[in-house]
Amino acid sequence: MALKQVSSNKCFEGFQKVFEHDSAELKCKMKFGIYLPPKAETGKCPVLFWLSGLTCTEQNFITKAGFQQAAAEHGLIVVAPDTSPRGCNIEGEDESWDFGTGAGFYVDATEDPWKTNYRMYSYVKDELPKLINANFPTDPERMSVFGHSMGGHGALILALKNPGKYKSVSAFAPICNPIQCQWGKKALGGYLGPDASKWEAYDATQLVKSYSGSRLDILIDQGKDDQFLSAGQLLPDNFIAACTERKIPVVFRLQQAGYDHSYFFIASFINDHIKHHAKYLNA
Repeated sequence: MALKQVSSNKCFEGFQKVFEHDSAELKCKMKFGIYLPPKAETGKCPVLFWLSGLTCTEQNFITKAGFQQAAAEHGLIVVAPDTSPRGCNIEGEDESWDFGTGAGFYVDATEDPWKTNYRMYSYVKDELPKLINANFPTDPERMSVFGHSMGGHGALILALKNPGKYKSVSAFAPICNPIQCQWGKKALGGYLGPDASKWEAYDATQLVKSYSGSRLDILIDQGKDDQFLSAGQLLPDNFIAACTERKIPVVFRLQQAGYDHSYFFIASFINDHIKHHAKYLNA
């Protein structure tokens, strides 16, 4: 599968690049950011996948999070895909910020007109890793995932639905229980149809209740002044309760007053997350 390099910038002795490719899964052109640490010039590196939140592209994380220095130090390749298919000319795809373009929700849609293109779950789980492993000096056996908000939801469900595939998982302000919040009900109802029982397959709180895979140490950071926390969109307490019941280790850090849902919050604690993943990736 051909990759077209869109940009390349030297950064902490490595390179922050953006590539474009034709996605077989999503039936459109997709972009992803990839940071190649200095170590990638001489050997294979573990891969850490970042999933962004609503309205984001591949650009938000690579320009705002400030992760590159820590990734360079630990020798991690970091991949940041876009958050949805683009330019599919689906009626209604650009009508709202929390559904359609920029809001793929990391599910495989089953409803018309979304099911042909909106397959972000399979794209992130299968197609993108294969593409990365085929074109860059990766160690396919060492892979982890993290994300923010809608992307935090994506990271959690990927780890919980695929035991052993990811060495570690973490999230910033994840949507923890989408079947119980307005964002989730809108997206899951639109992509998966009105039968709410089908939504549970993409709900981290529901998935934890039946998780029986390999040990998973979960790190979550949440800002105390996150407007979406107070609005009931994130519901971390539900997820923590489910993890506690199942004896699944989760470190939940409610960061002090003033920290919100923005990339300023992410940048404040990104190094901790890189270290978390480096430990499990033996980097």
